[in-house]
Amino acid sequence: MSHPSRPPAWTWIPAAGGALFLGVPLVAMALATEWSQFWELITSDSSRAALLLSIKTATASTVVCIVLGVPLALVLSRTQSRLLSSFRPLLLLPLVLPPVVGGMALLATFGRRGLLGQHLETLGFTIAFSTIAVVMAQVFVSLPFLVLTLEGSLRSAGKQFEEIAATLGAGPSTVLFRITLPLVLPGLAAGAILAFARALGEFGATITFAGSLQGVTRTLPLEIYLQRETDPNAAIALSMLLVVLAAVVMYTVHRSQEART
Repeated sequence: MSHPSRPPAWTWIPAAGGALFLGVPLVAMALATEWSQFWELITSDSSRAALLLSIKTATASTVVCIVLGVPLALVLSRTQSRLLSSFRPLLLLPLVLPPVVGGMALLATFGRRGLLGQHLETLGFTIAFSTIAVVMAQVFVSLPFLVLTLEGSLRSAGKQFEEIAATLGAGPSTVLFRITLPLVLPGLAAGAILAFARALGEFGATITFAGSLQGVTRTLPLEIYLQRETDPNAAIALSMLLVVLAAVVMYTVHRSQEART
């Protein structure tokens, strides 16, 4: 029976350096947190408003990502087309774009003088600098996470069960809901959780496209940025809150990936 080979001994040194580089700042922030005032700092009126807005918009954007991302991942993984393959990098471009560039792109499209926004404005619909703009900014940056995760699950699941169901007379929609989605449900859950986490931490696209209006567009990352100048203790406490939420999300993703294996 073969056993996985151990890494060379020297790799432990840079590995430890990488782990320390990632872990020490988090420990330093935890040490800098005023834990005796933690609850008071994260439950101020502005902090609660930002937290509730972040949760609501991140949840809404995750739902939109599922509605749009599941069909997109299906098309990418099940369609053999050179034209579609050439467009795939563009669909995943938000993964590598600076978020502020994504915000500028949304502003150029849906702003009051944007490509589509100017026409919506004449109809009485204003999107930029509204709560809807927050959701759109979050969807723009988080949708590729769900698509990539689900596409990988669809490719690894194969098509044999779908083909068997089709030969037995099942229609495409029946195959999708009765065969395909149940097979890739852990991957879909992991992708949705990653999309939620990315949306929860979004800053650049949000402040560019939606602004920072308390109770309307000021999400938790924007509140942390503002508190950094006026109340550093509150900024650190809110940052620790986001770290805890992110840790819970990553643990959930890790558990779902273990369930897949």
